[in-house]
Amino acid sequence: MAEPDLFGYMSGLKKEKEAPLAARMRPETLDEVVGQQHIIGEGTLLYRAIKADKLSSIILYGPPGTGKTTIAKVIAHTTRGIFCQINATSAGKKDMEEVVRQAKDNLGMYGKRTILFIDEIHRFNKAQQDYLLPFVEDGTIVLIGATTENPYFEVNSALISRSIVFELKPLTKEETKTLILRAVNDPVKGLGSFHVTIDDDALEFLADVAGGDARVALNAIELAALTTDPELRPDGADGSGQVRVTLGIAENCVQKRAVRYEKSGDNHYDTISAFIKSMRGSDPDAAVYYLARMLYAGEDIKFIARRIMICASEDVGNADPQALQVAVAAAQAVERIGLPESRIILAHAAIYVACAPKSNAVVVAIDQADRHVREHDVKTVPPHLQDAHYHGHEALGRGIGYKYAHDFPGNYVEQQYLPDEVVGTVFYRPGENGYEKQIGEHLRKLKGSHTETE
Repeated sequence: MAEPDLFGYMSGLKKEKEAPLAARMRPETLDEVVGQQHIIGEGTLLYRAIKADKLSSIILYGPPGTGKTTIAKVIAHTTRGIFCQINATSAGKKDMEEVVRQAKDNLGMYGKRTILFIDEIHRFNKAQQDYLLPFVEDGTIVLIGATTENPYFEVNSALISRSIVFELKPLTKEETKTLILRAVNDPVKGLGSFHVTIDDDALEFLADVAGGDARVALNAIELAALTTDPELRPDGADGSGQVRVTLGIAENCVQKRAVRYEKSGDNHYDTISAFIKSMRGSDPDAAVYYLARMLYAGEDIKFIARRIMICASEDVGNADPQALQVAVAAAQAVERIGLPESRIILAHAAIYVACAPKSNAVVVAIDQADRHVREHDVKTVPPHLQDAHYHGHEALGRGIGYKYAHDFPGNYVEQQYLPDEVVGTVFYRPGENGYEKQIGEHLRKLKGSHTETE
């Protein structure tokens, strides 16, 4: 039998003691977990599976600091199987092969299953994910994948189909306050030995500014406690100092609010989607709010400008043709000016587009025309519309009979423009909002005047 590694044991204890507060406060049982009651509350599927040690493969999906690793660690403390963990950002093929080899030995020699926790599983490429598939399928490995990205986009569909996806939500403000107070008062793993107190307004601030991220909240209170000079305890009972975390101290420890936003992540697409839908829905307040969120998180201003231009054409169109001009001018301006002033220009354009009358007649027209072209044979251009700028076109019957619109009253003359097989098809139907209403009236007037002339 191997000799006990006393040095390794003591090193582990020291490492655990000096670990960040967020790591020290990590729960070991389900009852200690704060939040996520919709998936681990008593009686839920995941709760029952963990308690019974009958877990099947799962994917834990949610923003940072919501408890994905915590739930995995709870499973590690609960299961009678072999628990192992790898991080997709650093694990290579050899690491995975070693895990699989050990899992086969555990199952074959000891009858124990292996639960493999892969943090940031979305970082694995397709080949790495495919390698795991047969071992997940035959039960050699029970997979717990954790990801901040939408697994339906980032994880192989084959793995998804063999797993249950659980979505974790940001912690509520009250849940975050519970965590902070637990950390402040815990004398063993928390800050209890530092005699920390926190003012109510400081607690409210930290719980709010953390944005549902437990790690952000705990890191902030730890920084506040460790960098604040103790004051003399009011009662002087044991002569020790008391650390009082005020609102000012809390604000200094959180220089910038945590924003759940990664340029390549799921929240990126959710935010830009909300921004566009707010402009489309004529809500300038929501549009400028999501704009501010993107700017605060460091989004590319040229990307934002492109989305405004698209919205100006797709959702405003001819109801206010000037919307596209404003959007294009804004896109040009932000490239020349840059931040911070570009935020004003982007707000100008976004608010204009949000307030403009709406019509999607343009996009409907091009979509219908595109569908017609794809679903029907290409039709011949009517002969009178064909090119006549060359010698001999008359012999081919091209360009003969074309009526030049500017030679007629009102610069309009009735003639066939669509191919014979498409005549009578209407693609563009002007709406009744803004300038597009005038367009519709103008087109009807043209058709009507021609009918009266005839």
